[in-house]
Amino acid sequence: MEMGRKIPPNEYELGIDWIRIPTELKMLCEDVEFQRQQQSFPIDELAVRFSHRLVAIHPFTNGNGRCSRLIADLLMVKAGQQRFTWGSRNLTDMSETRTKYIKALKEADNYNIIPLLEFAKS
Repeated sequence: MEMGRKIPPNEYELGIDWIRIPTELKMLCEDVEFQRQQQSFPIDELAVRFSHRLVAIHPFTNGNGRCSRLIADLLMVKAGQQRFTWGSRNLTDMSETRTKYIKALKEADNYNIIPLLEFAKS
């Protein structure tokens, strides 16, 4: 975090050291492919876990959530499933829906993926 930068309340600050991003992205893709092949999780849970981990890596300055949700939706569609609705609202504006999304991400940080999976389907 830059010195003096203040995070607004309810904002979800994430990211790893920039030097680790390529390695972590490669590991994420390899892990998800292995989990898909092994059927470690149902496809909806696998897609949400992918989205959560990509947001945590935070490879971009902006748009990490949108990118992660898009890829999760593509995983669902590729598996012949319906894409997620992700709260059926705009998640870029501060709103009750975004607050729920951030809360679900924080729960997933604590190894409770269920709220994020439920949010993705809401």
